[in-house]
Formats: sequence, C-alpha cells, structure tokens
Amino acid sequence: MILHLIDYAGVAVFAVSGALAAGRKNFDLLGVVLIALFTSIGGGTVRDLLLDRHPVFWIAEPDYLLVIVAAALLTVPYARHFRQLPWRTLQVADGLGLAFFGISGAQVAEAAHQPGLILVAMGTITSVFGGVLRDVLCNDIPMILRQGEIYATAVIAGVSLYVAVRALGLPHAPAAVLGMVFIAGLRFAAIAWHLTLPVFSLQDHEPPP
Repeated sequence: MILHLIDYAGVAVFAVSGALAAGRKNFDLLGVVLIALFTSIGGGTVRDLLLDRHPVFWIAEPDYLLVIVAAALLTVPYARHFRQLPWRTLQVADGLGLAFFGISGAQVAEAAHQPGLILVAMGTITSVFGGVLRDVLCNDIPMILRQGEIYATAVIAGVSLYVAVRALGLPHAPAAVLGMVFIAGLRFAAIAWHLTLPVFSLQDHEPPP
C-alpha cells in the first residue's frame, strides 16, 4: 500500500515537472502531456525491464497514466496564473520526484530480493532516467550532466541510507520516510545554497616550441 502511494506521488510530481519544462519551451497541450508521460514513466519502465518485471508498472496499472495526464493538465492553468513561480515549482517538483522514485525504485528491487548495491542502482535509475528523457526532448542539458550538480548524488546517498537502516532492522515505512526526506533535503539544500560536487577539469596545453 505504502509503495503504491509513493509511486503515485512520484508520477504526479514528475508529471508536474515535465509539464512545466514543456511550458518553458512553448509546447502545445499534446507536447505537454507527452513530456509529462516520458518524465513520469521513463525511469520506472527501465527499472522494470532490468528487473524482468512483466508487465511494466504502468501497463499493469493504467491508472498511473490517468494520474500523469491529470497532473499535467492541471499544471497548465496553475502555471498561467502564477507566472513568476514555474521555475521554482519545477525545481521543487523535480526534487520531490527524486525522493519518491528513488525510494520506490529501491523498494521494488528489495521486494525482488536484490542485494543492497542493486537497490541503490535501481533507485537511482528510477528517479533520474525520466528527467534525462525530459531534458533531452526539451533540448536541454540533462540535469544529471550539469557541471557539479548534486542531483543523482542525492538519490545515491538517500537510497544508501535507506539500505543501511533497513539492514539495521528499521521497518519499511520509517526507513522510506527517512530516505525520502534525506534525498529531498539534500537536493533542496544544493539548490538553495548552490552546493556542487568538485569538478574534474583537464586543460589542453600546447607543447613548448
């Protein structure tokens, strides 16, 4: 039950982030819905394929698609009414999506009796791959590749925390809340205080004459 609620929350907030990204590129309503769909189901689809889950989650439960379309279409009048807020809302929705999908992806792998390292990998794939599709389709540099951005790093850290406290015996629900709060908190802190990772840079130098 909790896993389903997290999944529905994840697809809804990622649909919002996809719709806002499409609006910033002046897409029509069909484009808004399509970007919202790719953003919301991309990571979970890849996760399910890698874990050999058939059918993938949104085919098994088409209600996910209804939630995505509804969230995307409701975002349009919201963004038009609050014109100064969409970019900040996009960042908030994206951060919440990372938190929800990071933990739900890990829990899906956990239910399949995968080891901790795979839980971290599946949580990360679930949370970031949809955003990669969104950014590529909107002709933006994917967030995961932007210089020094604490994005996937927040998911890796939060899911690792989830795995650690589960190994110590903490029940699913509080472990999930702890992991989600950590992911969202780290992502929002990075946005607010411009926290970045160290950048590896090699400069080309001409050989001396």
